[in-house]
This record gives sequence, structure tokens and C-alpha cells, in this order.
Amino acid sequence: MLKLSYNGLDQVHSLAQCGFSARPACVGTRRRRSGIAGFRSPGVRAFPVVAVVSDKDGAVASRVETEAGTLADRLRLGSLTEDGLSYKEKFIVRSYEVGINKTATVETIANLLQVFDFDLFVQLGDLEVGCNHAQSVGYSTDGFATTPTMRKLRLIWVTARMHIEIYKYPAWSDVVEIETWCQGEGRVGTRRDFIMKDFATDQVIGRATSKWVMMNQDTRRLQKVSDDVREEVLVYCPREPRLAIPEEDSNCLKKIPKLEDPAEYSKVGLVPRRADLDMNQHVNNVAYIGWVLESMPQEIIDSHELQSITLDYRRECGQHDVVDSLTGVEMIQGDAEAVPELKATNGSAISKDAKQQFLHLLRLSTNGLEINRGRTEWRKKAPR
Repeated sequence: MLKLSYNGLDQVHSLAQCGFSARPACVGTRRRRSGIAGFRSPGVRAFPVVAVVSDKDGAVASRVETEAGTLADRLRLGSLTEDGLSYKEKFIVRSYEVGINKTATVETIANLLQVFDFDLFVQLGDLEVGCNHAQSVGYSTDGFATTPTMRKLRLIWVTARMHIEIYKYPAWSDVVEIETWCQGEGRVGTRRDFIMKDFATDQVIGRATSKWVMMNQDTRRLQKVSDDVREEVLVYCPREPRLAIPEEDSNCLKKIPKLEDPAEYSKVGLVPRRADLDMNQHVNNVAYIGWVLESMPQEIIDSHELQSITLDYRRECGQHDVVDSLTGVEMIQGDAEAVPELKATNGSAISKDAKQQFLHLLRLSTNGLEINRGRTEWRKKAPR
């Protein structure tokens, strides 16, 4: 992976000024580009951003161009791709984002994606990469990434499911590139997919997919996506289906059964901190992941690493709610054949008999109502 040094203030200044016209051959070289800092990779446009607006047949109908934009726009390490239908952004893994293994934690990766937040679930506007994508194509910047018709009708996006797969955890000072795009999902919603790569090698190290539905901001009721909204959204979406994760033989579509009480493992009385709340005073997505992991058996945490996590969202959680986290083992069906497509952090193939799978339930302590259901899959850690 591409490594960036943090030895002294001069190194930081050098990083702020460097720009790559392709995969980096040398990190230490300074290069000024009209005061605009950023990594550039093939097929990615620098700001000003150009969004391609296509008609129903896929032909380019018009282009949306931004001006020079804010300072954040000019310094952001990302932009729309050439076709305007996806967005790429690069992130450096900081020292405070790694765990005891000196690799990024799953919370760090979730923060980069920002995939599980706002009101009941995730809203497009809260995705770190997704929000920047939404701003690039002209959606609202109020945290909800709504279209004009949605704002008129008081509608917002919420997500019903999120699934993340991590093939290799990036380490401290690695640079990762995340690409995201959205597309239609039947008549009742849309979906957003992500691909995470090692920027230095272009190797795919993770994927994610999310499914959204529409909700009335006032009544909190779900609502079918209207044709007007669909027209506003789909002009920025690929014409042909593009899935980050092949759905066959994947947990991303599998139903998550309810974990019954008493569970094998539990952690009760979890209370949101102020730092866990988003701008709408609801619990942030990363807190949900942390709560799920709180009830994992310690022996699994010590001997395995998280390979995938799936969450179904059912209820919002507020500042004063008290939460119970329940976990139980889920038996894996099938034989113990190796899965050559899936690589562990050390590059070796993962076999099914090395995996452990668990079901999760977050619920309100007061009345037992479900907040979300989850499934995690764990692979054996590579020997040191």
C-alpha cells in the first residue's frame, strides 16, 4: 500500500501540496497545482466537478458544472468520474484510526463510508463519500441529500439494510480510495454501493452495499418513491445495473432471523454518549457497530477478525434510550471447501471451516423493541 510519513510539520506541509497524476511513484516529491491539493488517479476529474445528466435512453442530456467552490471543495481528495455516474475519494488512515493490530478498525471503515446513520437508519446525506457525491451532483447540502421534489414533499432517504465486506484491513498511513454510486432498486427504493481499494496497488480490499427507502420527515412513515423523485435521482445513476457485491452466495441478501432471548452472550445497559449523536440527535451508525461488537465473546475477538457485517434497521435510537446487545452463534451451512476469491489480511485463502458466524440483536432495554438485527462473519487471524 501507499505509505505516507508524518515525521514533522514539514512532512505534513509536503503532503498538503503533493498531487499525483497517476499511481504514485514517489511520495516525497512536492508539486504545486494552483494552490489546490489532491491526489489524482486515471479517469478521475479534478474540480470543478462536471456531472453528466442523462436521459431515459442513457444519452447525455446536459452537464452540471460547479464553480471553483468552497475551500473544502478545492481541498477535497475526490471528484466525479469521467461519466459523472460515480464518485471517488481518497483517505489516509490516521494513527488514531487503527487498533491494537496497527490496522484500521471496522469503526474506522464505517466512518469513511458513514453507512448507518440518520433518523431511523442511514441517509444519503450522512455518508462521508456519499455526501460528497451528492453535493457534487447538486443535491441539498443540509445533511439529507434531497432532490427539489423531496424537499417540497418533506421526504428523506433512510436505509433498510447495510452490508460491508472487508477483505484486507488497511494499516496506519495507507491510502485507500473509495468509489460510490447509486441506482434504482425496484419501485420502492434505491441502493448505494461502494468499492474500497488500496490506492497504491489498485487492489480491491472491501465492498459495501446499502438499500434505501423513502420516509416522510414529519409523519415518520415510509413512502413509495414517486416517478418525479425517481426521474430526479436516476439521471445520476448508471443505466445498467452495477453491483459492488455479487448477490449469489453472499450474506448481503440473506434474511436475518430474530435472535431470541436468552442469548448466549449479552451486554445490557448500553447508553449513548453525546459523541454518539448525529446532527439530528439520533445515535450515529458507528455506535451501532460498537454496540454489536460489545456482546461478542472475547475469545473470538482475540482469535478472529471481522470479515463482513450486515445490519437491518428497524427503529431509531435517541440520546436517552438504554440499549441491550445480544449475540448468538449461527451455524454455517455447507462444506469446508476453500473460497479462493476471498483473501485474508495476509493474502491466504479463507476456508469455510475457519469462519465463525454470529447473529445479533440490539433492543431497547425498557420495552424490548428491536433497534436492529445483525449478522457478522469472522475469519481466523493470520499467525504473527
